[in-house]
Amino acid sequence: MTARTLAVYSLKGGVGKTTLAVNLAWASATLSSRKTLLWDLDGQAAATWLLGHDPNGKEAGAAIRREVDARKLIRPTAIERLDLLPADVSLRELDVAFRTLDKKNRLAKLVGDLAGAYDRIVIDCPPGLTDTSDQVMRAADLVVVPVIPSALSRRALDAIAVHVGAKKGPKVTLAPVFSMVDRRRALHREALAQHPDWPAIPMASAFEAMTDRRAPLGTFAPRGSAGVEAVAALWQRVEAALARV
Repeated sequence: MTARTLAVYSLKGGVGKTTLAVNLAWASATLSSRKTLLWDLDGQAAATWLLGHDPNGKEAGAAIRREVDARKLIRPTAIERLDLLPADVSLRELDVAFRTLDKKNRLAKLVGDLAGAYDRIVIDCPPGLTDTSDQVMRAADLVVVPVIPSALSRRALDAIAVHVGAKKGPKVTLAPVFSMVDRRRALHREALAQHPDWPAIPMASAFEAMTDRRAPLGTFAPRGSAGVEAVAALWQRVEAALARV
């Protein structure tokens, strides 16, 4: 069975993108018992660090150029059925690499190389509308877009939708998710009321604790807690969406 590929992407940083990617990868491996790969494509390597690995190599960029077999860089994590393709500082020049290669489907082909060994591939993407984001849109079956309930974040989502719509060829499915939701705030409640069908991930101190624990939320937060339940509910929606694409 060929893996389904899920990208977690945002035009801007600071919206909970990496936290969401790590938690969805955990949900895939744990809640759905799927063999899962988290591919960290962000040069900040935050997902790599959260999963317990130190981003001290310089081969991630070489894998994009096919100078190194990406499969040889994959590392196991402490979570059963979840592997990591780590990021490092070489990915800070990822846009330059894609532009120099001038191969629009390079990332899609690399995903294809990895797909035989996994049921799900989750890509943590760098922010911005760039050559990298265009590569991601061609490689992913579904793109989850975290959106803070604010006008600026909604404008960013609209910009992504316009950009995707203007591209030729098959269109990737965008799946907006409210992130860092604080229902005590009137603006957040108003945004949720405008889009009641969007999943919502709450603002919770447990998500911040992931940085100290260097682990997904579900590995240490109690089942039934608001954060874990929100991740599980979102993952059910993601699985259903992947089944349709």
